[in-house]
Amino acid sequence: MTPTPDAPAELSAVLRIAVARLARRLRSERDPELDLGVGALSVLGLLHRDGPQTVGSLAESERVKPPSMTRTVGCLVDRGLVERARSAEDGRQVVVGLSEEGLATVEAQRTRRNAWLSVQLADLTAAERDVLREAAVLLRRLADA
Repeated sequence: MTPTPDAPAELSAVLRIAVARLARRLRSERDPELDLGVGALSVLGLLHRDGPQTVGSLAESERVKPPSMTRTVGCLVDRGLVERARSAEDGRQVVVGLSEEGLATVEAQRTRRNAWLSVQLADLTAAERDVLREAAVLLRRLADA
């Protein structure tokens, strides 16, 4: 099949819908008792992946304004999920990192979501899982653009 000039536009619509539906479905697997919004969970995941960061760095990574991130971090501090500390590199800066409870929360949420996704992936053929493995690399590249 010959690609048409509008193939990227068509693919973008299909891909956006599929990714959004999967993201929504995965979010629905979070622990309802946790009572954390998507933004707060995203910050916890980012801190788990990349380690302690400044509020400004978190805001940039999450593509939100620093005051919004300050509020999110404040809520997470109040819940005992993150801790503020002086930067080891620059004592004038304050960095935010996961507390032990925050780490346990992230790991529990990931385990819960991974369990659901593993069940779904088990229903696919090996070839379909290979396609998804390759697509995951491309999706990460798109997300990081």
